[in-house]
Amino acid sequence: MDETGQPTEREIGVGPWEGHWPTGEHYDPELLREGDRRNVVDEYRYWSHDAIVADLDTRRHDFHVAIENWQHDFNIGTVVRTANAFMAKEVHIIGRRRWNRRGAMVTDRYQHVRHHPSVEEFVAWAESEGLPVLGVDLFPDSRPIETYPLPQRCVLVFGQEGPGLSDEVREAAQDTLSIAQFGSTRSINAGTAAGIAMHAWIRQHRFAG
Repeated sequence: MDETGQPTEREIGVGPWEGHWPTGEHYDPELLREGDRRNVVDEYRYWSHDAIVADLDTRRHDFHVAIENWQHDFNIGTVVRTANAFMAKEVHIIGRRRWNRRGAMVTDRYQHVRHHPSVEEFVAWAESEGLPVLGVDLFPDSRPIETYPLPQRCVLVFGQEGPGLSDEVREAAQDTLSIAQFGSTRSINAGTAAGIAMHAWIRQHRFAG
């Protein structure tokens, strides 16, 4: 409330550090002095951007995420944001280099994003890394992701909203996986599908046993 009793806009983050400054190279003097209003967890308050990324790099998971971007798919920002939440190793953009970053909510500053101009180049990269390609789409021969044993090291690929996975990705994929649906629509939002698939990996490899 302000002095007139009216509600004030909720502030994000924290203000300037009060008292003696903490020591450590990971702290950012400007943030300590001015306050930290970024969208980061409390553990990283007042840390510099480079220090946060370096710490995340020590804990990233072994799965990668890729999405085809032939028509400036607005879901890419959501995929990047979700990949950051689930600590994906990298996000790969196949096709157009430019994408709408608004949905990422600045998480692309902390999440590694790699561009591949074509499916062929993306597949060559995956093969060089020994990573099986797993497409996520609703095909007649897709296997249910709910019961599929996801490899610890893999790359989950999603198509653009509407057309779904391209024939080239489908041919290169070790398997394609489907997400169970029970309503009247034939598909779910690509960003939502990506979140479900990433969480399936988390359930199998972080909470198994």
